[in-house]
Amino acid sequence: MLLALDIGNTNITLGVWNGRSWQHTWRLLTNPSQTADEYGVILKMLLKEAGVLTAVTQAIMASVVPALSQTFAQICQEQLNVPLLNVNSSTPMGLTILADVPTAVGADRLVNAVAAFDLFQAPCIIIDMGTATKFDLVSARQEFLGGVIAPGLGLAAEALARRAAKLSQVALEAPPQTIGKNTVHAMQSGLVFGYLSLIEGLVARLKAEHPDNAQKIHILGTGGLIDLMAPHTAVLDHIDPWLTLTGLRVIHDKVKG
Repeated sequence: MLLALDIGNTNITLGVWNGRSWQHTWRLLTNPSQTADEYGVILKMLLKEAGVLTAVTQAIMASVVPALSQTFAQICQEQLNVPLLNVNSSTPMGLTILADVPTAVGADRLVNAVAAFDLFQAPCIIIDMGTATKFDLVSARQEFLGGVIAPGLGLAAEALARRAAKLSQVALEAPPQTIGKNTVHAMQSGLVFGYLSLIEGLVARLKAEHPDNAQKIHILGTGGLIDLMAPHTAVLDHIDPWLTLTGLRVIHDKVKG
């Protein structure tokens, strides 16, 4: 079995692939100060409770948290005793990276691009709603074209509550209507519907600039907050909260043959 690890700034997403499907998936909080011993105990407990601790024979990781890249490499080597493939821009994944500095592109963005192209074999725009809200473009020739990075919805909510004396943290959920009749609903409208407008506006701009805009461009949504947005917009063609794990599985298949 394959263990896939997507290490983001807010969450660590884990999955075990049994050759046909994701047998188990988990989402942990990211804590860069957590030691390999501490995360190792958590990971081994999850795998043991799922009955797959000894079945995992390979691991692959995409990380945007350098402090934890080494931590999980150590866990795989010393505690799980499995080889780990750490994905970066030089990993042979079949993707041509047309960014100015390919090594500066986050591994998660590249992995999502691989997953999207594998799903549709066509031009795509991927919207990943996590710590940041990211929009990444893939061409019909399997090229990573670049994208857009905006502050994440959670960050915006935290900043609003922290910097405005009379505003407090609110639940991230859609209010009954766009016009807020109280402060909580007004803030929720600005956050949820404001980000919906951000998504819809940027998708329109990105489609217009996409070099393959004469073709159907598939719009994919992923990330921990995408389920909050999906019911309120028609712009998304496909939702997959585990898209990065899928990309890791595809890359592992390509590298290992």
